[in-house]
Amino acid sequence: MNVLGIIASGVAALFITVALAKSARRVALRPHVPNEPGGRAPRAEALRRSGGATAVLGVGTATGVALWLGAADDAAGSVGGLLAGAGIVAALGLVHDLKPLRTALRLGVQIAAATLVVCLAGLPPAAGVLAALWIVLVTNAFALLDHADGLLTAVGLVTAAGLLTCALVGGAPALALLPTTLVAGLAGFLLHTWHPARLRLGAAGAQFTGFALAASGALIQAAAPSGRAAWAALPALATVALADSALVLISRRRAARSPLRDTDDHIAHRLRRVRVTVPGAAVLTTLWAAVPVATGTLVYADLLHPAWLLLPLAGTAAAVFALLRIPAYAPPRTAPPRTGSSRTTPSRTAAARRTQTSGVGAAIPAAASAPGAKAAAPGQGTPAARTAAGHPTVPPPPTGRPAAEAAAAAAERG
Repeated sequence: MNVLGIIASGVAALFITVALAKSARRVALRPHVPNEPGGRAPRAEALRRSGGATAVLGVGTATGVALWLGAADDAAGSVGGLLAGAGIVAALGLVHDLKPLRTALRLGVQIAAATLVVCLAGLPPAAGVLAALWIVLVTNAFALLDHADGLLTAVGLVTAAGLLTCALVGGAPALALLPTTLVAGLAGFLLHTWHPARLRLGAAGAQFTGFALAASGALIQAAAPSGRAAWAALPALATVALADSALVLISRRRAARSPLRDTDDHIAHRLRRVRVTVPGAAVLTTLWAAVPVATGTLVYADLLHPAWLLLPLAGTAAAVFALLRIPAYAPPRTAPPRTGSSRTTPSRTAAARRTQTSGVGAAIPAAASAPGAKAAAPGQGTPAARTAAGHPTVPPPPTGRPAAEAAAAAAERG
């Protein structure tokens, strides 16, 4: 594949993505788009969420036409497997955008797509298993970066540019076809997903981008000359995506939260809590990603020693440690203190009143019925009940005897 073919495929991907994204944006922002029945989300929001399908169509169409024209005859199987696997996970993501799917189902489809890629590329069994696991891991790591406007698009663009350079330097121009079209497609889509985003990559665009980057990196590493440090250089291109995943997993582990339940604890969310704007968070994260990408590309080109990769890795570890100190979850709400007056219910109050009334009525009527009992003077409290001889009466024992029998027994004792 020559340089002109690479440039032509990139230009085609750019124009197709721009045209499709502009049409989708016009439809999504149309004011008279009705809401879905049953109180669901508006259709316009669904169109914005699935806007990444336009980038998928632009990149996929340009790459497919280039393959059909014989632009990658020396590695048609590898590039075809890349495009097929990325298309499978993109279709899965589009379904997930419209109706959420279970995590197990999505992982199963991603593993099947990664297996298809490594089989069509003709990798040995051991290398194929490691490559498939790496593809699934990095695909989901990049997909998690789609938590802020323009973030995944910008980071994916920088990473795809690094992969494109590595493929050209390593003597595998056919493997540079998909990174080239991906760079062009993401560049055309960046304007629409930048803050405030009119369109979003969604699960379709995010998983397509992550899978294309992960699979391209795995195949470029497998095709690298033996003298190059591809084993250390190419994994460094996914440093920021893996750092975000590590940040999320550590935070949820500390807070005893489910690792599969997404919440506002990613890189951009924490930057927002320290008063960084949404575009600022995207720019800072993209610059962060550009450092290991540039370092890994220079190491792959034998312009730097692999030991230089320790610098961006150490900086990434320090950044993750600093981000962990930013609170990501709201403190739990404390219940108000329970007091007797505030927690007394009407039923309990009524029951207490009935108990007091029944206890008083068991002794006082019996004493009042005794002969010679004196009535209380006006303005004074109730005097102690007395017998005819002037002795105070004794309340009847709790034997359940009627009040009349208790009065007769008190009169006999007097």
